Amino acid sequence: MLQYLRSRAQSFKYAFAGLASVFHTQGNILIHAIATFIVLGLAAWLKLERIEWAVLILTISSVWVAEFFNTALEVVVDLASPDIHHLAKIAKDVGAASVLVAAFFSVVIGILVLGPPLFIRLANFF
Repeated sequence: MLQYLRSRAQSFKYAFAGLASVFHTQGNILIHAIATFIVLGLAAWLKLERIEWAVLILTISSVWVAEFFNTALEVVVDLASPDIHHLAKIAKDVGAASVLVAAFFSVVIGILVLGPPLFIRLANFF
């Protein structure tokens, strides 16, 4: 049992090392972090319902997960193909595209979820 607990603790250590690696190597992660804080701040200010929070959190997490998978893909491609190769480029481009698609649809979902209550709040303000 003690060995099992040690192995679980070690797996968390690896996961946090991966998290730190992404934050240290990926410039776009700052954009994701800023957008996350803005959206969560707006959601709190607008006092969204629980289901709206769930939709936003699921959407935000999809962008973060796409960025993390893209980072892992880039590292593996660089390891497997240190020389420039057209297939390596395609793999990296498709990985980047997955983040772009997730980010685009997160903006659409953000507008759908935050737009109406924000419009009402602003209309009442003016």
